[in-house]
Amino acid sequence: MSEQVKSNYILPIILSLILASGLLGGILLKDVDKKSSRDIQKLEDVLNLLDKNYVDKVDKDAIFEATISDMLHKLDPHSNYISAKDMKSVNESIEGKFGGVGIRFLLLRDTICVTNIIDQSPSQHAGMKAGDKIVSVNGKKICGKGITNDKVLATLKGQAGTSLSVTFVRGKRKITANLVRGIIPISSIPCAYMLDKQTGYILISEFSQVTSEEFYLESSKLLQQGMTKMVLDLRNNPGGVMASAIDIADAFLAKNNMILKSKGKNEGERTYYSTSGGHLEKTKVVVLINAHSASASEILAGAIQDNDRGIIVGRRSYGKGLIQKDEVLRDGSNLRLTIARYYTPSGRCIQRSYKGGYDNYMRDEERITRNEYFKPDSSIFVDSLKFKTKHGRTVYGGGGIMPDVFVPGDTSGSSFYLTELQWSGAARAFAFDFMQTNRGKWSTAKDFVKDFEVSEELLKRFVAFAQKDFHVQKDPLGLAVSKELIKHMLKAEIASQNWTEEGYYRVLNPFDKELIKAISCFK
Repeated sequence: MSEQVKSNYILPIILSLILASGLLGGILLKDVDKKSSRDIQKLEDVLNLLDKNYVDKVDKDAIFEATISDMLHKLDPHSNYISAKDMKSVNESIEGKFGGVGIRFLLLRDTICVTNIIDQSPSQHAGMKAGDKIVSVNGKKICGKGITNDKVLATLKGQAGTSLSVTFVRGKRKITANLVRGIIPISSIPCAYMLDKQTGYILISEFSQVTSEEFYLESSKLLQQGMTKMVLDLRNNPGGVMASAIDIADAFLAKNNMILKSKGKNEGERTYYSTSGGHLEKTKVVVLINAHSASASEILAGAIQDNDRGIIVGRRSYGKGLIQKDEVLRDGSNLRLTIARYYTPSGRCIQRSYKGGYDNYMRDEERITRNEYFKPDSSIFVDSLKFKTKHGRTVYGGGGIMPDVFVPGDTSGSSFYLTELQWSGAARAFAFDFMQTNRGKWSTAKDFVKDFEVSEELLKRFVAFAQKDFHVQKDPLGLAVSKELIKHMLKAEIASQNWTEEGYYRVLNPFDKELIKAISCFK
């Protein structure tokens, strides 16, 4: 019996015991009374009996932690338990930084291939370059079969100020360099540039504690370049730190406009208003969202929409209107507990229903059955869900932010062959090999986009490479249907080798129908 199947049998039993014993009170309260202590002991007895007598080996810790999560998900889908070992990566995402050496890499032919060096990082100071291949760290081999991304990260990341020795290959030379780990920023704004002489484009991938500072710096640069209009791309942004979203909304809004209201049984009611002096108060804005724009993304989009400050383009957002607070437990694990609901300035609570249970909610089955990728959900457009913006426009609740301008999903040129290529990672690996002999040919991403095209010969080489090295069998029909999209994908991956996400999106954005629609809304 597999571990997953075993868990399916065991978890309901343990969950019933926990709910009966009132374990939640025991976890949350520091002063555990005698009854709770007896109940917790009973749970420990059950786990020990399972460990001693169950037909297969049982991971008591895994069962216990999974059961806590399952219990919390019965309250709402966003209350959650995070184990102590997972908290480190969670905190890195929230803080927008980690301790490391400052490289981007891919694993190709069982070797760590350096694709990019972060500016002013320990790796750059040590003389490493894109294209180098790391073969050992601190004298220990770190290549060959069995190497994984997790193993590489565990080796290279660490506390700032600690040192390590890295041996890498450049051409035919083997070089050893001593590095001192530093604080490496995690950029939540991977792309910001001018689409034309007046229109800026900023992509926010998530909201960390430093996102609003990043946004101020990037948007200020674009203003200096002549920006009077901005496309703010929040597609696929899962949210994060609420305060950063509020600060960015404040940059667009004049004084005393409501940004957000929150209400909770123990938190009371809080209302957040814009302040004066926002540096983007005069800048026209269009916001892009889709079904994966959630939480803080929805706070920002809702504030722009309800204050009639800009136009929302795309498809209905995720629908997360619950606010969580983290409570650190004694063992370093974390209880992320929902403490309030938030409301957009028009009064909408955009949290979608979770009455169908956790699994149903996470699959978002209603969106699928109503085919919302291609058309708006008409069930939302009812009087009971109707609200008014500051200037009297009608907007709707019902779960998520409904865009002012709906753009159906685009499947033209799609094929199973294209999907296989995308998931295989073949394009990124081919791009790395291509750039080994072509680095330095283009001075800027803008020059590359203008001057380079994927030739038929290069496409042919890529198709053969994907088949030989990544086992993606050539599909002549799929290739014919998806040829232009495959060329775009390959060009974007090559651009990202030199200019990371900015290069990637500079290639793809001119063909992005949602972005094209957003630009047209300025007219």
